[in-house]
Amino acid sequence: MSPVKPLTDAEATAVVKESITRIVPDADFGLVRPDDRFRDVLELDSLDFLSLVELLSERTGVRIDEEDYPELTTLADATRFLVGRSRDAAGPTP
Repeated sequence: MSPVKPLTDAEATAVVKESITRIVPDADFGLVRPDDRFRDVLELDSLDFLSLVELLSERTGVRIDEEDYPELTTLADATRFLVGRSRDAAGPTP
């Protein structure tokens, strides 16, 4: 696995939306506000959500454990989680 690159808010939000779109191609993000539970709004079932977790981990290099799942409830939460975890995983900047 390649080293984790710290993500900006914009990069993290983009990767979440792009990953959801790969699982639910007709996802309408016009219906999803940052603090909406996107699983409910976009009707992701549990298998869709697990696929999303796997995709996010693959695309960002961030390890996502089952206890982290509550951090991936809304777009804002998922963005905060990925930004924080990517910074933690990347370690100190030289």
